[in-house]
Amino acid sequence: MTTSSEVFAPSAAGAAGRRDPSLPFLIGGLVLLAVSIGLLFTGSAADPVRPFLGYLVGLTFWTSILVGMLFLVMIWWMFDSGWSVIIRRQMEFFLVGFVVIAVAFLPLVFLAISGSDVVAWTWIDETREKPGTFGMVAEDTLFLAKAAYLNVPFFTARYILIFAAWIGLAFLLRQWSFRMDETGDHKYVLWSRRLSAVGLFVAALVTTMAAMDWFMTLNYHWFSTMYGIWFFSASMRAALAATVLILFWQAGRKEGLRGLIQPTHFYFMGCLLLAFTVFWAYISFSQYFLIYSANIPEVTFWYNIREKSVDGSLNAWWWVSMALIFLHFLVPFLFLLFHKNKFGKPLIFIAVWILFFHIIDIYWNILPQKLSAEGLLGYTERGFVPHLTDLTAFLAVGALVIWAFLRSASKHRPIPIRDPRISESLNLHE
Repeated sequence: MTTSSEVFAPSAAGAAGRRDPSLPFLIGGLVLLAVSIGLLFTGSAADPVRPFLGYLVGLTFWTSILVGMLFLVMIWWMFDSGWSVIIRRQMEFFLVGFVVIAVAFLPLVFLAISGSDVVAWTWIDETREKPGTFGMVAEDTLFLAKAAYLNVPFFTARYILIFAAWIGLAFLLRQWSFRMDETGDHKYVLWSRRLSAVGLFVAALVTTMAAMDWFMTLNYHWFSTMYGIWFFSASMRAALAATVLILFWQAGRKEGLRGLIQPTHFYFMGCLLLAFTVFWAYISFSQYFLIYSANIPEVTFWYNIREKSVDGSLNAWWWVSMALIFLHFLVPFLFLLFHKNKFGKPLIFIAVWILFFHIIDIYWNILPQKLSAEGLLGYTERGFVPHLTDLTAFLAVGALVIWAFLRSASKHRPIPIRDPRISESLNLHE
């Protein structure tokens, strides 16, 4: 049985004199980040931007988890959720990772400002060849129509705005939660709820902006009004799956959540995973259905290059598309329908499964592009071929985010001890 001294002890209790467990993540992350930045310039003459895309894939995976956690924290504040109070604190630890992401994204911004050939956003240099056609970007009617938005100064300003919003919201929500532990003043509850009411709209705006700037403009001819919602739904799934793994890890630690986390916490997380699995599928299908029905060449090509090669045969991306339908949606959907699968090892399994196919989904959205013109309407598309930067960037950013999480968790209590609804969360029953 958990004693009151265990419940109210800070997570760093008894850690004096021990080796800092976060240090290897910091060292490894910095080394791998340096390697990843160096690899940005190792693309082939036929595809010089491939390392850049691998770096972007690694960044996107961890960014999506943090974005989903930020939305969940604000949603739980807005709905005055009692059952999630313990879980919310784990996400608050993780949100410090936005600073890591902002710093890791800087090399891409600097390369964009310099107009480097390794940058995958073809619109940054108007003298480049138009994607998959002949002529320069500056002569492209669709680019000229979007030039007021697609320019480097405005792109840089949006980068600053996006991370200022994410970091600002995360900082305030974290600080008010930690201060309530120290003072017991429940004014921070009211402040957090008010901030979340506004912050949800701010986060929705900048998250949509990020999805458009970083992913959709890789093929700047293409546009979709649902793309920001796709990124939101994917981020929520990834955040829930990652949090499930964090909870299981914390549940086994004496200085973590051992004896505090209840089976019902995992059950509710499983229910949310099921809900957002359906939502992700709904958004992904709706986007495809609307574009298919409209049949506008400027947008249908985005799906065409994910299905067929220039000779009309099915390419590797078609098989990835099928994997997303049957393995990223159908398997988790059917699996999570069963009550018993929302507990213990089955839930760990499906959380890992979702995260694995989440990065495949990111690949599918970022990598396919028209590489060169072949005839009047033909093109060659980038294949589903891994690159070393995919791995190094993924590990580098992940190690640094985990380092930030562990540092934050070591400095603050594992649960918000003076939250007015902490008792409800500690004594949660189905």
